[in-house]
Amino acid sequence: MNKAITDGIVFMPPQFANGLGVWSAGDGTPGSPTYDGSGTGAFVPADADFGGCLEILKVSATQKLRYMGQTPILPGCYLQIKARVKAISGPLPEVRIAAWAGAAGDTHLAGVAEQGPATQLSGYGTVHEITAIVGTGQRPGVDMPWGVSALYGHFGLDIEGANGALVRVDDIEITDVTGVFLREMISIVDVRDFGAIGDGVTDDSAAFEAADQAAGGRRVYVPQGTYHLAESTSMASEMDFEGTVTMPDDKMLLLTKNFDFPTYDAAFGDEELAFKKAFQALLNNADHESLDLAGRKISVNAPIDMAVAVPNRQNGFSTRRVIRNGQFDVKSNSAWDLETFTSVATYDPSDSKRLTNVANIANIPVGSLVQGSGVGREIYVRSKNVGAGEIILNAAIYSASGTQTFAFQALKYLLDFSGFSTLRKFGMEQIEFQCNGRCSAIRLAPSGSTFSLTDCFVSRPKYRGISSIGTGCKGMLIDNCQFLSSEESLAVTDRNSIALNTNANDVKLRHNRAVRFKHFAVVGGDNNMILGNHFFQGDSIPQGVRTAGLIMIGTYNSSTIAENYVDNCFVEWTNERDSTPSYVSGYSFSAMSIADNIFYSSEAPPWFSYIVIRPYGPGHFLNGLAVTGNKFRSSGGRIDRAERVDTTFADLDKNRHVNVTFQDNTYHGVSVKAANPLRLRHWQPSATSAWPLWSYAHLPFDGKVRSCDAVTVLGPLRSVFGSVRHATPYVELEQGSKGDGLLLRWPENLQGEVSVLMRMER
Repeated sequence: MNKAITDGIVFMPPQFANGLGVWSAGDGTPGSPTYDGSGTGAFVPADADFGGCLEILKVSATQKLRYMGQTPILPGCYLQIKARVKAISGPLPEVRIAAWAGAAGDTHLAGVAEQGPATQLSGYGTVHEITAIVGTGQRPGVDMPWGVSALYGHFGLDIEGANGALVRVDDIEITDVTGVFLREMISIVDVRDFGAIGDGVTDDSAAFEAADQAAGGRRVYVPQGTYHLAESTSMASEMDFEGTVTMPDDKMLLLTKNFDFPTYDAAFGDEELAFKKAFQALLNNADHESLDLAGRKISVNAPIDMAVAVPNRQNGFSTRRVIRNGQFDVKSNSAWDLETFTSVATYDPSDSKRLTNVANIANIPVGSLVQGSGVGREIYVRSKNVGAGEIILNAAIYSASGTQTFAFQALKYLLDFSGFSTLRKFGMEQIEFQCNGRCSAIRLAPSGSTFSLTDCFVSRPKYRGISSIGTGCKGMLIDNCQFLSSEESLAVTDRNSIALNTNANDVKLRHNRAVRFKHFAVVGGDNNMILGNHFFQGDSIPQGVRTAGLIMIGTYNSSTIAENYVDNCFVEWTNERDSTPSYVSGYSFSAMSIADNIFYSSEAPPWFSYIVIRPYGPGHFLNGLAVTGNKFRSSGGRIDRAERVDTTFADLDKNRHVNVTFQDNTYHGVSVKAANPLRLRHWQPSATSAWPLWSYAHLPFDGKVRSCDAVTVLGPLRSVFGSVRHATPYVELEQGSKGDGLLLRWPENLQGEVSVLMRMER
């Protein structure tokens, strides 16, 4: 900053050669004596050192020299007064810059310093430079701080010491030296001042770090240009980017003061690259636990391999990190196109997660979706060994023993974490993944725990919302998210997309909403909590097919499904990931709780049910199932029953059910109101010793009558002759061809009414 340049203000006084009438021997105020014709001062036109100069004879205790013009004093502006002097004869005096401070109304501003430091002249003919700085601010280096009340000054010098000294003074200079204080006056440090070139080739990383060290709390300014940072660069100061930077992929820019996406975007000038570099810094910077996208929308043209963005962390990362508050917007590009590879491979059920002798294995990407005869849903390539020709799957497959041709679909994901070996405690909050029907959204790492997605929108994924190809979903937390299908307008039978899948235990899906996917969630682990979600999958086709909303995989599945709104879809429980799906040993279908849910369907076919168990092999049975407090409602047509067994592969063994509770549910538009224990009232109009009672399929899953908890006589029992009898029957169970009835045996022929509590398990 220089007011003489920027504002055209004249600070420099006239040369002595122009006349001495404006040079006062007093304070410089109007009326003070001048050196013109004073006898104590004369102009010397040709001095050997100065050229033209003023020669002064000291005759006063303080011999003054002041320019009578009013030199302006401006807030924030600092002036340097400079004079070159030398002694000619007489006593050697002291010389200092001096002034008279003027305030409003041409009054003298008292109480401020009006002299600079004194210089003792050391010899005759020796030139000394006398300087002082004046300004409004009390800053280091300012000799005369005058404050904001000062409006102008009369500047010159004072000569002190014994009288009789003859001194020559060169033309006095007054210059704007505000630039000397600029680094302290404004809170910006320019990287160019520390050697940055900005030509896109020269390594400017050392210059950036030098500017950062010198900033001392001020902002570091990166002006226009392209600055190549060949090394990892850490900046502790706030940054102001007008220019952009380039870096190798494996080098990091760590902005610890203003760590947010807009700053990285300004630094790299490309949204995708900026996000990758910001994520790279997030996993390598201990000063920040989260990356704030600051509400920005990031346009994405190709899948983002999150592990490639952080090559030094691919072996695993386990410290909590979060990305929050923004949107990813997928743009049209062939990089999102589905790739399918076919290969012949061999499967041995005794090695349940391995494919061997895989042809063309080098071309099959890790994370591919596996399809083939006998392959269950959401089976992925977790890893591969090219040399051995082997693929490790995320889960077993139920019926693919031997050699066959498999298809491997390489789905493309907006954010792909599968390159990390392990990723723990990573979360994303308040983000919309706008897939635009072009790609899937998130692929998890093959291992890890407690990945979380909170208050997010997964909008219009083409195939999958969240895919787990291994155990990276362990303890996963999905809360308050919206999953919006790209297939909403399609009939249910034409849909292929799935909101999410899991393989590991302890997943929590809570208070989410999923709209018209083929399936909401394929859940492959145990101990899950699926609470308060609303997922609906219907279409406008009357009596149309409905698909499963939740697919719970695994016989021992100690999961809780509670307080959900299950709309035009159903809960399916299968064992399709058992390599030997027939029951041999273990718990079989056990430990699940389905409580306090809303089950609703509209215009569904009569055979539709809300809870479906699908055994993939014979011999299985229920060994701990609680279905309580649910509301089952069908509108636009009745359905036969709320629960059923899908016998496509096998039926349940009705002779082995244990610990089944099916009660306190409500039914509307459902013909068979299943309960266990089941309470029936029976009126026997004619006297007989054998009373048959039938469940009429009202035991869950069309179970047999395998026990009777109570028989209560309602009113008097009467004999053939009408006399009252007091008798107790015994019970014969599993009556009829289906075993769905019981027989009460009385000691004589009786008639009357009873209430019976029967069960499907012993």
